[in-house]
Amino acid sequence: MSTSALQARLKNKHLVRHWMSSEVVSANLHDGLHQTRERMDERGVRHMPVVDGEEQLVGIISDRDIRRPNTLDVGGVIDAFRVDNTMKVEEAMSSPAAHVSPDTTIDAALTLIGARKFGALPVVDENLRVVGMLSAWDLLRAFRACLD
Repeated sequence: MSTSALQARLKNKHLVRHWMSSEVVSANLHDGLHQTRERMDERGVRHMPVVDGEEQLVGIISDRDIRRPNTLDVGGVIDAFRVDNTMKVEEAMSSPAAHVSPDTTIDAALTLIGARKFGALPVVDENLRVVGMLSAWDLLRAFRACLD
């Protein structure tokens, strides 16, 4: 099957809502990095949407954000990037987070993930509340279904 035929099949038949994970664990802005890493490990996830006090999406944090060996310049003092609860999610997350809606086509989501080299995208409703996550693995499952 040609690439364009596969894209047409995805565009016409599959929406994000059919492939996203709807059981989402979120991080809060003021959660500690160690606490967040433990929650990721417990749930077996590599990406967590970050929500504010109104439960609206404000960013995303990945396991890569937490474990990268960067240094921070805080007030002119270099401090090793700490994976403890002293450093908060809001200091390490990516913001604003790219996101999609449940009615986004798989093709459009794939374009966004591929162009930005993301591992996952939060799926939000019209009020920016997280209703799911769409990972690169979810996209592979969608493609596999199209080939069957």
